[in-house]
Amino acid sequence: MSPFHDGISSLHDRVATARSLLFVPGDRPDRFDKAASSGADLVIVDLEDAVAAPDKARARSDAAAWLSLGNRAVVRINASGTPWAEDDLRTAAEHGCPVMVPKAEDPDALADIAARTAGRCPVIALIETALGVEHALAVCATPGVTRAAFGNVDLAARLGVAHDDHTALAHARSRLVLASAAVGIGPPIDGVTTAVRDSDTLTADIAHARRLGFTGKLCVHPSQLAGAADGFTPSERELRWARTVLGAGDSVTTIDGQMVDTPVLERARRVLALARTPHSTS
Repeated sequence: MSPFHDGISSLHDRVATARSLLFVPGDRPDRFDKAASSGADLVIVDLEDAVAAPDKARARSDAAAWLSLGNRAVVRINASGTPWAEDDLRTAAEHGCPVMVPKAEDPDALADIAARTAGRCPVIALIETALGVEHALAVCATPGVTRAAFGNVDLAARLGVAHDDHTALAHARSRLVLASAAVGIGPPIDGVTTAVRDSDTLTADIAHARRLGFTGKLCVHPSQLAGAADGFTPSERELRWARTVLGAGDSVTTIDGQMVDTPVLERARRVLALARTPHSTS
């Protein structure tokens, strides 16, 4: 039985709305249960960057054994064309797991992954190359892609900029937000904050990402989860504003001196919808 027991539609919804996604190295099975009980909306068992080449097969086997017990996780597979990609995808498909595809830039390759999992495994396209950013619209429009995620560290290395430079990566981030909105998938997931013990940096990164239109965060340490959950949840001030706007009725044209029209009403509805979205599958 799939470790996701409540149906394909619910699984897609959970991937589309997750705010906190926690990586756990695939070669550290001793950490799997801790990650699952951490409060993360989704756990990502990482078979790619976190695992050295000689350990790939063992990590996949350990992940499969843990998933067979009914545990839930996204599986980050190795990139298409590597010696491990096929077996990684087969493992994810056997357990009905969402699949995170690294270095996502080829819509045909993504469509093939979705077809081979028969639509049972939502695809998270991790966009972390210059070509991936340039192809963001086509990547996000690929059938089976439920959400995009931003790989800031890999992209920054290719561009020769710092991975924590908000200005240098703002254009690339905005491309993911626009592409996701254009094709109607969930808003994208922001990349990692590598300063795992620096709460101020985490808070600043989340505020920047949210300002651009991101609604979730890739986390590399459990200590980052609460910040991600809080940072992407509407504040009390935002909720009061949304309730005031909607409570005044559709015919009201100004509130507190600010124009209210159809797009403003829609934004208010989205704020309240975000607040109602349940989180944490632990």
